Amino acid sequence: MIKINLLETSKGKGKRASAAPSMPSIEMGDMGSPKLKILAMVVIVGLGNLGYWYRLDHETQAIAAKMKVAEQKNRELADVKVRFLERQTQANAYQRRVDVIKQLHEGQTGPVNLMAMLGETINNTEAVWLRKMDDTGPSVDLEGTALSTDAVANLIANLQKTGYFRTVEIKETYQDDTIKDMQAFQFTLTCEKGKS
Repeated sequence: MIKINLLETSKGKGKRASAAPSMPSIEMGDMGSPKLKILAMVVIVGLGNLGYWYRLDHETQAIAAKMKVAEQKNRELADVKVRFLERQTQANAYQRRVDVIKQLHEGQTGPVNLMAMLGETINNTEAVWLRKMDDTGPSVDLEGTALSTDAVANLIANLQKTGYFRTVEIKETYQDDTIKDMQAFQFTLTCEKGKS
């Protein structure tokens, strides 16, 4: 305990106070034993630790609450992801079906278009008859009979004009001796299809 004496000290009763004023003095009382000091420090440190623990506990609870919210959101998003993947699978299956139907439709009309184009081209070329057609995919092989080599050349020119074929090549042509009444030529053509 600290004591401060602000009063003048007198040396006796009835004596006159000395001419010089006395200075105030501070007395430091007994500050306590070392055990008391250690105990006070322990209490102060304990209170500091308690406050720090309280703050950390409060942060832990706040983080736990945020984690619960995040886990709930994660479950919701997982459900959304599962639904999205199911819809994506359905969309892919639907697209495959559409592609197969489209391919079948194109395959259905492809030979029809080819036959119509060849029929029109042969009909517009004089003195030419088609005996056989073989569609091998990337090319078409044609066999037929013509009354002259000029008719075969006209057929080649007409096939190229259609735009359906990239190239039209003659494999062979020869005069058929088995036909006695007139002059006839047998021909074989290879027509490479253009890109569709």
